[in-house]
Amino acid sequence: MSGYGLDDQFHLSNVLEKNLQKKGYDVDVINASVSGDTTQGGLNRLNWLVENQKIDVVVLCLGANDMLRGIQPSLIKKNLNTILELLINKKKKILLAGMLSQGTFGKEYKDNFDNIYPELAKKFKVSFLPFLLDGVALKPEYNLADGKHPNSKGVNLISKNLEKKLIGLIVN
Repeated sequence: MSGYGLDDQFHLSNVLEKNLQKKGYDVDVINASVSGDTTQGGLNRLNWLVENQKIDVVVLCLGANDMLRGIQPSLIKKNLNTILELLINKKKKILLAGMLSQGTFGKEYKDNFDNIYPELAKKFKVSFLPFLLDGVALKPEYNLADGKHPNSKGVNLISKNLEKKLIGLIVN
């Protein structure tokens, strides 16, 4: 998450890094996201990212912007599949953070989109957080006025959800 609409100190990468360091983990969290990014954009930047940074663990949380644009779930899944293959070939530990579709594009779209993440997590046997925005989505007190992007309170909740999964990857 790029931190849309938030001061740098409230970007997920900064909050997550600070929280993990407070718990005694020596980590640097790199924010490689771009506001409004799609799975295709992430795929296009991936080789540059993993070749030019020392990265041990990747939190992959792309697809929400694809869904908001109505991009076909089959293409989203194909892009995420390719990203996962590349990361595994580079021997990276992966936390796949899933998303859920809103109902805007109908039940078939929602079902196809919502199945992407659990299917890929099972296929690649990667650590999996079923819904990145769990406890935050559709709750006005945790979102900016647009109702889509988390505010600083929402980012704190997302960080706590990610920390639980990340600690297992960091220590192993």
